[in-house]
Amino acid sequence: MFQRILIACVGNICRSPTAEYLLRDRLGPGHAATVSSAGIAAVAGHPMDETALALLLENGVDGGAHIARQLDATLLRESDLVLAMEKSHVDAIRRMAPEASGKVFLLDKWVGGRDIPDPFRQRRPAYEQAYSLIEQGVGSWLRYL
Repeated sequence: MFQRILIACVGNICRSPTAEYLLRDRLGPGHAATVSSAGIAAVAGHPMDETALALLLENGVDGGAHIARQLDATLLRESDLVLAMEKSHVDAIRRMAPEASGKVFLLDKWVGGRDIPDPFRQRRPAYEQAYSLIEQGVGSWLRYL
């Protein structure tokens, strides 16, 4: 059983917090796991990107409490499962904390192993595409959690 699930991307203001709040919502309030997120090059201290937040809200999930934070080796070691948005993130995480390698996977692992493209500073359709892929990835992990 995974007790501490960490979701990672680059800035921790779009994709990883979207996945964090979606997964937390889908697991429900009674689930034992804690879900958090962090960024490889986080925009630490910043709230969630406005468009990403709006998409979550439109789908009934409030990510307004999110504050971006930096990913580090301690967070990786303390996590039972680490889900990343892109293969390059998986590689970077494994370099950062080689001892965590066995628990790092793509969010899209069970759907097709695709990278989830970064929508940051793009138009809303890019965010919608990322949201859709994140939603599929989150859904695919539920039976394992």
